[in-house]
This record gives sequence, C-alpha cells and structure tokens, in this order.
Amino acid sequence: MAGGEGTRLRPQTSNLPKPMLPLVGRPMMEHIVALLRRHGITDIVVTVAFLPNAIRSYFGNGSELGVRMVYATEESPLGTAGSVGNAKDELKERFLVISGDVLTDIDLTEVIAFHEKNGARATIALSAVENPLEFGIVITREDGAIERFLEKPGWGQVFSDTINTGIYVLEPEILERIPEGRAVDFSSEVFPAVLEAGEPLFGYVADGYWEDVGTTAAYLQAHEDILDGKVQVDVAGFELRPGVWVGKGSSVDPLAQIESPVFIGENCTIDRGAILGSYTTLGANVRVAERAEVRRTVIGENSYVGPAARVEGAVLGRSCDLRVGARIEPGAVVGEGCLVGKHAEVRGDVKVYPYKVVEAGAQVNASIVWESGGTRTLFGREGVQGIANVDVSPELAVRLAKAWASGFEKGSYITASRDTSRAARVLKRALMVGCNAAGVNVADLELATVPVTRHHLRSRGNRAGLTVRLSPDDPQSVVIRFFDDRGIDLSEGEQRRVERMYHREEFRRVTAGEIGDIDFSPRVIEHYTADVVEAFGLRPDAERHVKLVLDLSYGAASFVMPNLLSKVGGDVLSINPYAQTPGMIALDRVVSEARVAEAVRSSGADLGAIIDAGGERLTLIDGSGRVLNEDEAIMAFVGLSVDAGVTGRRVALPVTASAHTLRLCAERGIDVVPAPLSTSGLLEAAASGGVAFAADRRGGYAFPSFLPAFDAAAALARLMSLLGQRNDSLAEVVDAMPLMPILHDEVATPMEQKGLIMRTLMEQVAEEQADLVLVDGIKVVTGDGWVLVVPDPEDPVTHVWAEGADLPASSALASAYVQRIAALLA
Repeated sequence: MAGGEGTRLRPQTSNLPKPMLPLVGRPMMEHIVALLRRHGITDIVVTVAFLPNAIRSYFGNGSELGVRMVYATEESPLGTAGSVGNAKDELKERFLVISGDVLTDIDLTEVIAFHEKNGARATIALSAVENPLEFGIVITREDGAIERFLEKPGWGQVFSDTINTGIYVLEPEILERIPEGRAVDFSSEVFPAVLEAGEPLFGYVADGYWEDVGTTAAYLQAHEDILDGKVQVDVAGFELRPGVWVGKGSSVDPLAQIESPVFIGENCTIDRGAILGSYTTLGANVRVAERAEVRRTVIGENSYVGPAARVEGAVLGRSCDLRVGARIEPGAVVGEGCLVGKHAEVRGDVKVYPYKVVEAGAQVNASIVWESGGTRTLFGREGVQGIANVDVSPELAVRLAKAWASGFEKGSYITASRDTSRAARVLKRALMVGCNAAGVNVADLELATVPVTRHHLRSRGNRAGLTVRLSPDDPQSVVIRFFDDRGIDLSEGEQRRVERMYHREEFRRVTAGEIGDIDFSPRVIEHYTADVVEAFGLRPDAERHVKLVLDLSYGAASFVMPNLLSKVGGDVLSINPYAQTPGMIALDRVVSEARVAEAVRSSGADLGAIIDAGGERLTLIDGSGRVLNEDEAIMAFVGLSVDAGVTGRRVALPVTASAHTLRLCAERGIDVVPAPLSTSGLLEAAASGGVAFAADRRGGYAFPSFLPAFDAAAALARLMSLLGQRNDSLAEVVDAMPLMPILHDEVATPMEQKGLIMRTLMEQVAEEQADLVLVDGIKVVTGDGWVLVVPDPEDPVTHVWAEGADLPASSALASAYVQRIAALLA
C-alpha cells in the first residue's frame, strides 16, 4: 500500500510520496520490501496514487531487490480496501497486505502460519501500543477471534491496547466484499461485514516492532529506534565503531567529533572540527563543514551544512543549503531545495516548504508555506559565486556557458582562464564544453590573472571572455566571471539576459560539424607586458630606482610581475612568489599586510605592495610601514599623476570618494565622473570615454587608455614609474594629505522593506531640500560633509557611509541616518 500522501509529514512529503521518505539512507518502502523478501514473499503488487512515478522509477520491476513488482494506480482515492480491490487481477491466491510507509520487523511468517492454523478468511496483525487513541482498537477473544472494532476511541472507550497495524493476511474471496467505483476501507466497512456474516476473522498479536511514521516526531523516533537496534532493518554501510555506521566513499576528518549512534550515508564529507551528535542521520552526498554542529537530526541527500551552522532535533529535506552560522532549532522541518542564509535562524516547530529562501540574518518564527521562494539569482556582486560542487557544479557550469555563448554568432572566439585550484580547473573545462556545444570556439589561457585575460580578449578581438577562480573571501567557494568584448564585466542587463536563457534553457544546439574548438594562445604574458610598457612609457633607467617589497599572494601574478618589473627597473624583494593553491587558500590579508610592512621597515624599502591572487587589487604600504587606506591610495595616485602632468581631464571615482579627493581634482581642473559602487558600474563609467584613471575603494585601479578594468600589475608598474621621477617618497606624499574620515555602518533591513525604506527616505530628504546625488543610492550633501544610503543588492542590510569635517562629525552624521532608517523600519 503506497498511495498515501502523508499530509501530516509535510513539507517533507510536499513533493515526495511518504513511502519514499528515507530511513537511514533508504526509502521507507525499501525496508518493507526487504522484510517481505526475508519471509519468502517475492511477488509484490504496489498500489500507487500520489506522485506514483517517484516510486515506479526507483523500484522498477523489483529485480534489483530480488522480487517481482507490478503496480496498480488509483486515478481517484479508493480507500484501503478499494485500492486492494483495484489490483484484484493480480490477486488470485492468498495474499498479504502491508503498508509501504511504516517501520516494522513483525514476523510475517508467524502471522501467515496463524492464519492457516485457524482457517481464517482474514487475519489482522495487531500490536500493543502505549497510546491507542490515534489508531483503531481491535478486541479479540483468547483464541484470537475478533469480537469488535473501535475506530479512534476516547479514553472512556479504551478496553484494549492492541491496535490494527494495517498488516492483513487475506483469502481472495475477501475481494467479493469490496464494491467497485467508490472508496472503501477495510476497518470501517469490509471487516465489520465479514464479522457480521460470521466468517472466521482473527487477530494475531505480534511481538515485533511496529511504528506508524505519521508525524515528524515519529519520523525522528523511528531513526532513533533503528540506531538503538530496537527494530531489525538492514543498515547500509559498515560499522566504524559500535553505533557509528559510515557509507561507502564517505570522508570523516580525524578531528571531527562523532557521538554514537550516528548514521553517515555514502559519499559524505565531515570536515575538521564538525560535531555529529548522537542520533544524527545523514543522507548520501551530505557535507558538514568545519565547526558545524548537528544533533538528533535527519538530513536529506545532497545537502550542505555550512561552517559554524547548528542544527538540532530537526529534519532537512534533500538538497538543502545552510550557510555560515545558520541555526535550525528542535522540531523545525526544512523542505527540499531550501536555502537558509548566513546567521539566519529557523525557530522550533517552524515548517519551511520546498524551494524557499530564508534571507541572511532572518529569524523565522512562523511557517513559510505560500510565500515566494525568492528564486536564487545566478549573478552576485562579482559574478556567479557559490560553494564549489554544491552551488556551482559542473552541470550548472555547462548550462550557464551554453546560455551565455548562445548569444554569440556561431564560430565566435572567447577567452578562458582560471587560477591554480582544482575546483577552477574542472569548472573551466565544463564552461568550455558548454561554449563548444553552442558552436563557440575557446582560446584557453589555462592559468592567468584576470587582467591578462581581459587584455587577451581585447587585443585578439575575441567576442568575450570568462575566468574561474576561488573566492577571496571563502576558499570553499568559486567565482565565475564573464567579460564582454571590451574586457568589462557583464552589465546588469546582460546578466539578466543570461539568467533568462539559463532558466528557460533556451540554448543553441549546433550540428556535429559546427561544434566549437579549443586552442592555446602562445606568448600571452609577453604581449601583455609589451603593451603595458608602451601604454605607460615605462623605462628601467628612471632618475632613481625604487626599492619594492612585493607580496604576490601565491597567485597567477607570479608569472606576470618578473617580466613587467624588469621593464620598470628597481630592486624587488618578493614574498609568496609561487602560484600554488594551498598557500592561496591559507593566506590571511591582515597577516600579509603586517609581514610586508615589517619587511619594508627592516629593508629600508621605498614601497610595499600586495597583489591579490586574481591580479586585480592592490594594497600599498609606504616606506614607513604604513598600510594606506583606500582614500589615501586613490589620492596618492591622482596627486602623483597630476604632478607628473600625465593625468587626463577626467577620472571615474565611486560616490563614496572622499571630499578631499574631489576637491583636489577640482583644483587641478579634473572632472570627476561619479560611479556606482558595483564593479561593473564603475568600469562602465571608466569606459565611457576620455577617462584617464578610475578606482574603487577596495584596491581596484584602472587606466582605461590601456585597459578599462582593474589591473594591479599595471597600476604598480605605473606607481613605481611615477615615484622614480620624484625626489620625495610615497610616505612624504601621504603625510602631506589631509585626514579623510569616512565611516561605514549598516542597518539590518528585510529584503521586502528595502524599497519602502528608500522611497520614504527619498521623500523626507526631498522635503528638506537637501543637495542630492543619485548615482547609486541616495547621497545627501551637507554643508561640511555627505552621507550615502545604499541598500545591499544581496544581503538584508542597508549601508550608510558618511564623511564630515572630522571623525566626530562623521560619526554623528552616520549615527543620525542609522537611527533614521531604524525609525522607518519600526
């Protein structure tokens, strides 16, 4: 009997029939099939109704389990007896009826023997339970003959604790008592009719385990009973130690803490410092990240529990994704395919239905049933980013590349590159396959920095480019970035186009003869270096040699900088000069800054620099060992360029640029193009024409006449060339700058309230007749400073930047607007 919907178990059964719910890694019904086979019953008819294909596709004809299975489908609900009657063509001899959605090890051989001994027309297997109120009570004589039935009694009607288990041994004549074409139940109609007719009807009180897995609490209890050995079922995998079962292909870090009893399915990964408490069950392909804690919980296959996440006494469906610090409390149920954002909390007894997104930092106190799932967007701030092989898989990469490449003409060329990581390598290969399948050729640079990739596609005239590399913020995550024919990250409009094609699967499928090719471009770094030298007029015989301490962050810039620095001249001490993944993953930016600063001071160097692993962002340290903040570095670049007489008449700076930088530009007759905070928005401004220099406030510097994108190697070479023409040092240039007291704060803001907050704030400041800059968010210019309010595009926060005459003024201005937003939220 496998037709039930299991409504009390929703959302677990929202898109999965109840018999397919997993118990220690196998569907509930598979344990029933194994029980039947153990007792010599191998001819099985399965009655199906709700989502029948899920059952059919899994079990097939039953041959893999050593049985023969056929299916009888109910087009409309027929009740317990009606569904059996619907399968009467297969039932020509004595047969046994059993539910596919219970957990039991009752001795079926004994039940059948009892039936035969008494010559019964029907025998009902009975079980003694502590609380019979939710079940049908069956009262029998001493010989087992049934006297009466009582459906779901009150305590005043409880005369026995033996309940109907739904396991019946029946003679085929019983089918004559099942009317066709309507719903009929055994317990309420058929068996009372048999009893009234005086036909032999018996009950057999079985001693084995029986549990109606009808609620979430019962589902969790069933797992505990299996792990405690209270019920005889086959547990897949091997017993690592008493009470700890581990499936084939699973990896458990020696420093993970495993408390028995625990079941770990096939191909799971338990990272360093993770804790699996007792009575935890993991389906296949589950990953529990470092410092995550899971206790008394059932987690479905293909799920991910992020670093420091905590789950206790809960049930998670298939393909759930819990981010950093997420928390699921006892009694909660999270349906299939849900994303729980970082530091979000799902409170006890809350049900989150399938494919919903719980925002980062959210506290969910009520069930999420009908609310929009908030379809996960592919593109984030930097590109398509997610955990490697979890969010961003090779399958996703192939489809994504096909969606992107389908927008180009057949036979077009694109440029592809990666960093040193294995994750980037496998995903780049998948992306190239997708491009080839859409009829697009790929020039594979293999290992290259992001700027070299951009430069190659521009200089060769390729249609576009892509690169894959580890996220600088999370070594377990990867970022896929796409560039247009100018070498600039895709605009938001282009990102939406690719997403539409991806979700609609509107891919171009070319014929075999039109499939794209892959080639490997020679001397890429040499061509890049030559173009940098020509663009900036670099020469090694500057007035003075700049002494440099350079940290290459174990990135691909290690292949670029030696050749480029030889064209500039100067003495260089390199740190972390070899491209390698382990060093790149373990790198700590703060530690690197301190190390370079100390090396600068001890060696008497003029300059220290850190180039990130992607080759895009640059951190500067002056000769005194001072790490320059973003505004100091931008102002130094602008000031040095102006003094050298080489700056064009326009520069592109983000709307958060310091008022002192804007004043310096105004004094020198330089127009400032205000740009959005996003990388794509700023680089669009940089490529708008006539812009000589662009920078964000995160170490990105661009010279659009050479490349309208961030390039740390070119920026460093440019800076060394400018310093080589001066008698003073970078430290002296920075000392002459005014204080730039820009402060940043943020306010937690639910995603659905961001629009309302911004609209209301806009109305308020408009009434105050304030000077506004509306390039990105709302920038209010006051008499002695400014404040910028911008909703975050991904996280549920609103950002506030402020700059006043000094730090107290900046703090007061930021606090005023933080309180203003908080009041609007309230």
